[in-house]
Amino acid sequence: MALFITDECINCDVCEPVCPNEAISQGAEIYEINPDLCTECVGHYDKPQCQQVCPISCIPLDPDRRETPEQLMEKYVRITANQ
Repeated sequence: MALFITDECINCDVCEPVCPNEAISQGAEIYEINPDLCTECVGHYDKPQCQQVCPISCIPLDPDRRETPEQLMEKYVRITANQ
């Protein structure tokens, strides 16, 4: 699964800089996560860093975007190969 940011986001600016895949950016009203870049930090960390730093816990797993750990690792390899 990819992660997403709910409308409870307070725009505190702490999630964007900790994302190793640069999947988080400022949207029209709140921060947003690009699901094509989100690997839930697989390949980088044991736990999603944005979830770790979010002060209001508004970054859940996206139930509409289910991905296995293997799929997340494949995405990580694809993303980092282009860097």
